[in-house]
Amino acid sequence: MDKEEELGSFDPNIPEEGPSAPPPGWLEDIHGYQGHKGGEGDNPLYPPPPAYNPQPEQDRNTLVPNVRVPTVSEDVAREALLKFVESKWTYSSKPARNLTFKELKPIIVYRYRLETYTESRASAWQYESYSGQPVDGPQYGMSPPPWDVPVVLPPRYTDVVERVRVPHSSFVKLCHKCNGCGRTRCVMCHGRGQKRCTFCHGHGRSRNKRCTSCHGRGRKRCMSCHGHGYKTCSACHGSQNLMHYIELTVTWKNNISDFIPDRQPDFPDKKFEKVSGDPFFIDESVLVYPIQGFPDQEICDVTRRLINEHIGRFSANSRIMQQRQTIELVPLTHAYYTYNGKDFSFFVYGVENKVFTAKYPTACTIL
Repeated sequence: MDKEEELGSFDPNIPEEGPSAPPPGWLEDIHGYQGHKGGEGDNPLYPPPPAYNPQPEQDRNTLVPNVRVPTVSEDVAREALLKFVESKWTYSSKPARNLTFKELKPIIVYRYRLETYTESRASAWQYESYSGQPVDGPQYGMSPPPWDVPVVLPPRYTDVVERVRVPHSSFVKLCHKCNGCGRTRCVMCHGRGQKRCTFCHGHGRSRNKRCTSCHGRGRKRCMSCHGHGYKTCSACHGSQNLMHYIELTVTWKNNISDFIPDRQPDFPDKKFEKVSGDPFFIDESVLVYPIQGFPDQEICDVTRRLINEHIGRFSANSRIMQQRQTIELVPLTHAYYTYNGKDFSFFVYGVENKVFTAKYPTACTIL
């Protein structure tokens, strides 16, 4: 007789663990949700009906106002540089205090931003243990199609995910994991409640002495099932039945595209990502239209490209709820100065007056 079989006996009426997800064909078809097969990874994305997505009108354009370029004074530039130097412990503040400005040159930098706020809907089968709670099933009517399930809209341009139980999609079935038994055979001890002692390999003795781990029995109680040989079913929690239902996942997302023309080779454009600008133009509608007649032609061209891109990318599987386009003037000043007879420069950028410099007169620990 095999040693494993000597360890104990098990109840043949307690089944092994079934699959974690219902097998194919286990679940019923719900009208409007036939894409579901009941397996894992079962979450089809539903394109919105044509009436849900607006269609752009041809030859529509948007005009924007002129804008004044901001200037930075010497006091502001010096204060910004001193603050920057304070954050660099190896920099001396002496050059920032005593430098002589030669020129403060403002540079026109526009940032265009397009936001497309979308809603998308996907669904998947879910289940919970059934212990007599109300079942909202097909007997109460047909389940509404995915895009007709009512939800509460969040504030616009906020990323939110909401999960909703589809009305009238619930039904009760025996648990697929335990076949309605309420418990499953312990996989650690194969339902015997005991396991072979690992210290004496089931012999009861180790080095010609009684094994101190199993007290000579050659086997030990299974700690996973506490010696029962079975465990309460992890799916139905012993209730023997499961209530299945379709859960709709509604995702609201603000999709953002930014563009800044590269007009200053000495200044890294990536720095603009962490500062604010002055939004002198804001245009908001269900659909926005390309900008025309703006002094910077590159901005005009990019608005057309990004708007077409967003509509093509997001209208296929999402509902476009609102769009917003803005043009910000991002302050950028190139400050030229001398110190100890040598020429240097730095940039002041953003509403926050951040500083970028590739070279500073001194780098020492003496302040």
